[in-house]
Amino acid sequence: MAQHTTVPKLNFEYWLDKAIEWGQATTLESQKDMCLHLPQLQEFLHQIYETLKHMDSIVAIQQFPLIGQLLGRLCWNPFVIGYDESQKTLMWCLCCLYSSEPQNPVELKANSWIRSLLCHLLSSSKWESNDDESNTFTSTLGYTSADYYCHLVKNMVFSLVTELKGNQFNGLNIQGRVSASRVNAVSLFCLPLITLPDLTSLLETLLLYHGGASKEILSSEFLETVNEAFLKKKISLPESAVFNLWLRHPPSLEKATLYLLDQLVSIQLNSLEEVACVIKESLLPEAAIHPAIFRIVNEIFKNALRETSGTPEIMTIIQMFIQLFLQAHQNENKQHKFPLKAYFPYHHQPLVTALLRCPFGLPTTHWSQHLKHISDTLKAFVEDTNISSPADLFEIWFLVACFGEWLDIAAEQLLKAAVEPDALLWLLAFYYCPQNENQQRTQTMVEAQSVYSRLMMLFSCTVLSVKDLEAAVHSIIDVEQCSNQHLIVHLLTNFLLFSSGGHTIAQEFIYHITETTDRSKEVCSILIRTAYRINRIGKEDQSTVKLLNELLQKLTLKV
Repeated sequence: MAQHTTVPKLNFEYWLDKAIEWGQATTLESQKDMCLHLPQLQEFLHQIYETLKHMDSIVAIQQFPLIGQLLGRLCWNPFVIGYDESQKTLMWCLCCLYSSEPQNPVELKANSWIRSLLCHLLSSSKWESNDDESNTFTSTLGYTSADYYCHLVKNMVFSLVTELKGNQFNGLNIQGRVSASRVNAVSLFCLPLITLPDLTSLLETLLLYHGGASKEILSSEFLETVNEAFLKKKISLPESAVFNLWLRHPPSLEKATLYLLDQLVSIQLNSLEEVACVIKESLLPEAAIHPAIFRIVNEIFKNALRETSGTPEIMTIIQMFIQLFLQAHQNENKQHKFPLKAYFPYHHQPLVTALLRCPFGLPTTHWSQHLKHISDTLKAFVEDTNISSPADLFEIWFLVACFGEWLDIAAEQLLKAAVEPDALLWLLAFYYCPQNENQQRTQTMVEAQSVYSRLMMLFSCTVLSVKDLEAAVHSIIDVEQCSNQHLIVHLLTNFLLFSSGGHTIAQEFIYHITETTDRSKEVCSILIRTAYRINRIGKEDQSTVKLLNELLQKLTLKV
């Protein structure tokens, strides 16, 4: 058996020979020799770490060519990784060798090797295996293998969190003592371990850590991996940590927003309550209270509308997001929170102020008056202001579209209340036809006025047939050839919902609309938004509520 000897500092050859001699400690002789040398080995590993943490990974491997062989063998020795802090020191050494920006296949392969060793060191399945060596070792400590793993990880995480949070002295946090390179190394160390539940406190500490550096000190790969795990619900993080992640790393915020859009578009949603639930779970409305986050999310929504030509699903998602954002902003308790108008284009402030009024913060008797104010303000911008480009017009249209609840209320008020129709019809005509090239919006307005007048003549009829309604509309325009079918469909859908005669033919007529014009999704979106609004008011005629539910059941099956 080898005797206790003094080992020269950083004598890699000596310890590599020992590691080869010990193997995985399968004989009594090797186990006795190992126990004799473990304190010295731990001190040697600590010296390696203190040397490596000040070196570049490439330089370290060049200067110590045997280090990979040595660490690789020690990581698979159950007695070594079970002794005191040896496992933690081994992991720190491996992290120092990890290349944050690998330049060639060799460095990429080395990174992969390091990750596999780190996974091995902290994998519960390894410690829960039935091999005799592991069981013999952990049983001598009085732990089960699961207990050992649990205590090991918790102690390691606690140690790193304590180091990152710094020393507390008289209430002052001396956080700057931890170097930027050290913080970066810890973030790299976390990469293969992100989904371990015990690592949550370390992830939170890293995401909330700010050491005063002028540039990001956390690994971008770490930030991307954490974001991916959060989006796929593999980890749970406090809201503050998630918001910090998105503020630190805009690509992660962009991915989170696109992930939400894909999620909502790809699943069958039957109510706005379901849409609201999915959006809330994403945490994006609360995160958007930070203006920097709001601007990025808002820009992604704009691009989504451009690319999809304003499909009803995307439009409804954006409108619901804005509603939830406004609620979150209202509930925010920070003393110095930003005013709402700061989130929207400054040169449209009169319009922004008008749109920001919550409909349910006003008596319903004042809705028509406020809608006329919105329409007049918008018209002044569109017709009296010199709009320099289509992009400027799109910005105004997008702003109006974000507050689409006012547009739905405008369509309802035209039929339910005694109103001056021109202002509300112009508002809807602009929404459905913002550009007036070749007098398209003007033509849309004329058609809408004609259809509206005929619908109001039929509004008081208690007995109505589909043929009567079709004849009334087609006597004015050819719906198939009109300038904007969307607006006509919106008016017709509301007529069916809010007139007694419309109730009797609603199912048959909406079926006819969706069959002949392929407007199933469009009509379904109108109905879903109407149902949501009725639920919020809680004062609607029960026959309308019943009809809405019946129509939604049939339409969602078709969609």
